[in-house]
Amino acid sequence: MFRTLIVDDDPSICTLLKRYLQRQGYTVEVAATGAEGLQQLRTFQPDLVILDLNLPDVSGYSLCRQMQKETGVYVLMLTSRVNPADKLQGFQLGADDYLTKPFTLPELQARVQAILRRGRTKAQGGSAPVLTFASLVINPETREVTRDQRPISLTALEFDLLYTMARYPGRVWRRAELIREVWDFNYEGDERVVDVHIGQIRKKLETDTSQPELIRTVRGVGYKFEPPTPKEGGEEFK
Repeated sequence: MFRTLIVDDDPSICTLLKRYLQRQGYTVEVAATGAEGLQQLRTFQPDLVILDLNLPDVSGYSLCRQMQKETGVYVLMLTSRVNPADKLQGFQLGADDYLTKPFTLPELQARVQAILRRGRTKAQGGSAPVLTFASLVINPETREVTRDQRPISLTALEFDLLYTMARYPGRVWRRAELIREVWDFNYEGDERVVDVHIGQIRKKLETDTSQPELIRTVRGVGYKFEPPTPKEGGEEFK
């Protein structure tokens, strides 16, 4: 039974969503402010947060950033903002999906199921081996990444994207293929969301983001993961 936290200051929205999701078998808690949402994150420990961007005490963007920093929880942003720049900013901060108001309850449920299905699949350790390349280690069971024994903090979606690519070193991925593999639902948004998350991963993993060595751009096609190799003399990377 998945735990879902709704953070929205509109009581009617919270009541509607809570009742609907409970009927679908979810355990649901609600919060009306960012402060309450953060407290519920720590005590309720949800699998997914449905997060409104317009909160009375803090920006939903700031709350998403803090939540990702603390737990890497899956986040579905729910908002009336339709500007593509708002959506891209949400993805940059670790949101897994972005649903604009007005919406239908079946559409919301489909988005929630897709996020949680992806999380459940990626978390199954038996069929998902630990990947080790020189001093880069990607562990799907603990969802931890280290480089030179230094922990790298990735959001849930960033981890899934990196792990998917790293399982097939040298394979060239089109953006649509990555969306199909990682998002795992009929994504109808801008494929540039892949570029946003690749950029975030590069900032955290690459020594020089202007000349990335691990995730390379294949012009006109997409991206590929290149395994790092040890240097002579015991140094780990190029």
